[in-house]
Amino acid sequence: MQYDQTWMGYGIVGGLQAGAIAALAAMLLFGFFHWLGRRNGWSYGPQIGWTFLSAAVLTVSGDLWNLFYFNYAQLQSLQLLKAKLAMVHDPDGIGLRVLCEFLGVGVGIAMGWLLSPHGGLGHFRRSK
Repeated sequence: MQYDQTWMGYGIVGGLQAGAIAALAAMLLFGFFHWLGRRNGWSYGPQIGWTFLSAAVLTVSGDLWNLFYFNYAQLQSLQLLKAKLAMVHDPDGIGLRVLCEFLGVGVGIAMGWLLSPHGGLGHFRRSK
């Protein structure tokens, strides 16, 4: 899903902004799947797996598709390439943005697990 990236910075700044968006989305989605998993008796594996998949589809898929398309699509003309590149925000930093988004999803899941009442820090609160 491609979201509006015109407000984002270029290069590493844009990558960090995209990673922060991915981390926040993953943390919220982990809260939802953790709640759903606790109700249905899931272990942490399905909770983390569904969170990673849904967060990646929501945040990473647009940039990942553009990265794949520009590397493997057979663009027949220079005009078509220019038109496609004009639709992408910061085509020079797209690889860095995809990497930061994937890392952001992982960090968001870890933060969601740490803040959940039944895992992470909640485990240490129970042991006292």
